[in-house]
Amino acid sequence: MQNGFLLKLVVQRIALGCLLLLAASGLIFVGTQMLPGDVAQSILGQSATPQALANLRAELGLDQPPLTRYLDWLGNALQGDLGHALSNGQDIARSIAGRLGNTLFLAGTAAAIAVPLALALGLLAVRFQGRWPDRLISGVTLATISVPEFLLGYLAMFALAVQFRVFPSVSSIHDGMSLGQQFQAIALPVLVMVLVVLGHMMRMTRAAILNVMQSAYIETAELKGLRRFTIIARHALPNAVAPIVNVIMLNLAYLVVGVVVVEVVFVYPGMGQYLVDHVAKRDVPVVQACGLIFAAVYIGLNMIADLVAILANPRLRHPR
Repeated sequence: MQNGFLLKLVVQRIALGCLLLLAASGLIFVGTQMLPGDVAQSILGQSATPQALANLRAELGLDQPPLTRYLDWLGNALQGDLGHALSNGQDIARSIAGRLGNTLFLAGTAAAIAVPLALALGLLAVRFQGRWPDRLISGVTLATISVPEFLLGYLAMFALAVQFRVFPSVSSIHDGMSLGQQFQAIALPVLVMVLVVLGHMMRMTRAAILNVMQSAYIETAELKGLRRFTIIARHALPNAVAPIVNVIMLNLAYLVVGVVVVEVVFVYPGMGQYLVDHVAKRDVPVVQACGLIFAAVYIGLNMIADLVAILANPRLRHPR
């Protein structure tokens, strides 16, 4: 009974994720079709003849009904065919592959630093609740999440690249670089991304653990004479996993999807920079492909968070 109900919950979450991705693909397609201007006109220029414009629209499928174009695009995308860029004719899937790898490398490095640091700071803040370490950690993290990421990027660039010249101001990586050189190149964008997401994860960790600390079994552990940090780490933290995992997954999704601004500031060759470059060229197929990938990553990570929450919380695994 329990296994069947758990399987049903998992299937429901996966089905909901697929429906959300389908809805997101529709919104992406409609949004790109509402962009001002004519794609064929922007490719051929103002001097193009009406016949040339008509031929290009037919070649691009722009003369087809919107629903037909959407179904064709979605069907090709499900098969891994994202089409070709209008600006240079390159295969979009092949162009995105390297860019997506760069973005995942940047986001993964930032996550590897931010997640354990946020958990450690959250535990420390709870251990010294109401005292100066707690107030200092809360104040600093609140300040970092209150500053726009582009401003953090320029401040970090000015301080660590211009004034002290510790790291390069342009985060350019390529296949010929060693792993150490790549880490040095992405140091500044990683720093900015860690500062942006650290506060959210730390504050949620602190709030979730403090909520669990009000439970009766925590009071029993205190009466047994266990040290406060032992109670927090061994008894409170495991029971606060679900909300902590949710906020971590949301921030991991942000590290991948919201990396656009950071990549543009540091001229990093990732998905965000690729998207911005082709938005300026009104390259609709590239914008659609990038939007669909970002939506899939965001929905996928949130779906994983829901599944982890179900597995971590016994109350969600049993029918009411």
